[in-house]
Amino acid sequence: MREETPAGGGVVGGARTGVGGRELSPGVAMLASVVAVISVMVGALLALTSVAGYAAGAWTSPEALSPGLVGAAMAGVAPALLTVGRARVWEEARTLVLPLTVVLVGLFVVSLLNGEALWVAKGGSLFLVLFSLGWVATLGALAVAAVLCVALQYRRPALGSPERVAPLPGWSKPPLAVLGSGWAGIGAGLLAVPDFWSGFVPWQVNRADAQGLGVWALALGVGVLGSLAEDDLARLRPALLAVPSVALASAVVLAVHAPDVDWASGPGLSLVTLLAGLLVTGATGRLLWARATRPTTG
Repeated sequence: MREETPAGGGVVGGARTGVGGRELSPGVAMLASVVAVISVMVGALLALTSVAGYAAGAWTSPEALSPGLVGAAMAGVAPALLTVGRARVWEEARTLVLPLTVVLVGLFVVSLLNGEALWVAKGGSLFLVLFSLGWVATLGALAVAAVLCVALQYRRPALGSPERVAPLPGWSKPPLAVLGSGWAGIGAGLLAVPDFWSGFVPWQVNRADAQGLGVWALALGVGVLGSLAEDDLARLRPALLAVPSVALASAVVLAVHAPDVDWASGPGLSLVTLLAGLLVTGATGRLLWARATRPTTG
């Protein structure tokens, strides 16, 4: 029998794995678990209220779809965050933790930049005002914690680079580059020039919605492009769980609000393609990893 063990030491698919890398910091594992719990609760609230036709985000939105997509992304990534603690080294977690840091810092900055649109500034129902206040306070604390955890993680000594156990097949790299560049480019555009790029969103959004969605798009692009840099399925297992879950959760919210989306437009078709790309990427990656670690007799 061929023995299957995670990267970091042992044998996978008959190949000796590396022993190097940075030991995963307990702070990073704890941060991922805390964010996962919060993301499940808050993400489910935003997604379910959106499905019911209500916009329950931290800021005012012209439609319920945008806060629903933010919630879907939060809920979708939560199961993958719970697996970060199983990683032996930082290299097995960073394709998920670094995009997570982008999300936490990005959403906090977007909330501050659009402070006049927050319910706590505009006034409204007590629930929305308190939710908005808690959103900013929690994001601020988590953003600071994420930056500190990543900085301290890189202060840990690196014991060489772990051997690549299951490199990405060559045919997968061009599509990954296109997918990652697409998400990153859209996200950067929505963040940097929201007044212009919001016109390409195939439903009605305001400035805060455009930048909030841009944060998530940029994080997805960072994660996909990061997978090319890692070039190892063993290091991508948390990310491979996250991307299809985010795609499926977002698809459910979009399906409920289908009449509000201009599907025949270029941006509408692009959105479908990019979400399908995430789903295919996750499914294909997990299939390739399963093949690489499949026990056989011999």
